[in-house]
Amino acid sequence: MCGVFGIHAPGRDVARVAHFGLHALQHRGQESAGIAVSDRGRLTVLRELGLVAQVFSEQKLQGLRGQVAIGHARYSTTGSSHWANAQPVVQHGPVRTVALGHNGNLTNASALRLELERAGARLTATSDTELIAALIAHDPAPLEEAVARTMTRLDGAYSVTAISEGKLLAFRDPHGFRPLVLGCLGSDWVVASETCALDLVGAEAERELSPGELLVVDEGGPAAVQALAPAPAGSLCIFEFFYLARPDSRLEGVEVHGARVRMGERLAEEAPVEADLVLPIPDSGTPAAIGFSRRSKIPFSEGLIKNRYVGRTFIEPDHALRLQGLKLKFNPLAEVTGQRLVVVDDSIVRGNTTRQLVAMLVEAGAAEVHVRISSPPVLGPCFYGIDLAGEDELIAAGRTVEQIRERIGATSLAYLSLEGLQAATRRPETRLCRACLTREYPTEVPAGLRTEKRRFEPARA
Repeated sequence: MCGVFGIHAPGRDVARVAHFGLHALQHRGQESAGIAVSDRGRLTVLRELGLVAQVFSEQKLQGLRGQVAIGHARYSTTGSSHWANAQPVVQHGPVRTVALGHNGNLTNASALRLELERAGARLTATSDTELIAALIAHDPAPLEEAVARTMTRLDGAYSVTAISEGKLLAFRDPHGFRPLVLGCLGSDWVVASETCALDLVGAEAERELSPGELLVVDEGGPAAVQALAPAPAGSLCIFEFFYLARPDSRLEGVEVHGARVRMGERLAEEAPVEADLVLPIPDSGTPAAIGFSRRSKIPFSEGLIKNRYVGRTFIEPDHALRLQGLKLKFNPLAEVTGQRLVVVDDSIVRGNTTRQLVAMLVEAGAAEVHVRISSPPVLGPCFYGIDLAGEDELIAAGRTVEQIRERIGATSLAYLSLEGLQAATRRPETRLCRACLTREYPTEVPAGLRTEKRRFEPARA
């Protein structure tokens, strides 16, 4: 997942602008946050585990002075959640020092790490991000050429912001899996994972970086280099549309909230049901529930109140603790008692949370609980930056919709069709990666579809 941000703005408090930008991108990663600044080529980095508001204080921000800054909010896909994997990462090479933040996931990380270790690179983290920084830092070519050559070595997904030699760098993989957008803040320049971050800092969105593009920003402004030829078909992640991106962001010109409302409307057409109330699973299920209610004419109700001061529900080893964690996050209203409910969510991955929510609503007195999902079944793992479970943990892998319904305890269950989801995005099929829904991957992936999040970490007894 992860959110990246970058700004080149001599005369501005760049660390504070990056700080605001990271607040807008907090939904993309809650494990750690960090900011790196360059003051006339001298790098200072502050990163720590925790949310943006926990990592940065006024005093700490005042200590981050410079003309260029990058920021990062992390959710891990390669390498566990510990300090060494917090970003931006820093690599000191014989040629240059690089600070770098990465959204995505490399599929050839193992081969790259082995090569760098043999070449004597000092690697202290267990993430794939460090490998990108090390390749740039140890390349003897001029900076722009070093980055372009590094891009030719990387397989998989990467949207990156980086600082080196006092310049702001931004580059994107040739498939364009993860979003990255350029904005203008007066006469200064900003890049971010999503347009919502540009909106928050007062920047105007200029354009999205093209797949395979390298952008170098210095005192002369941004200079674009098509470092890699874009893939024959773009592959922006469709998961961004129905789950990951913030509703007020725009992806390839399409407002995410509007797309999710259309998903709900199409879902109501494809899977109608007689019911009394439509309830969202907040927050990502809310726009689709609004659309379902509009099209079906069934009244919309919050029904489930979310405690927004609780972060992601942690995975607990004990069922009672997991249920307690869910109750800490959601609580049903009395109006669900005796009602036939349509519960709308964006996806089901493992099914544990959905099963517990259905049980919670039944316990609260709901007469019926009809679950409607505004995406197709998730059938395969993601290798491009979404932290999905392995195939053996995905509830939809190898099960029918009826078998899934039985496992979650719902009165009925229906998913949005792939065609319905595609139509709601208003993007052609050739422009989106749908691998987690179809198992048709646009790049080579590990044999057996195995995800190895902790591949570089010592085995534990």
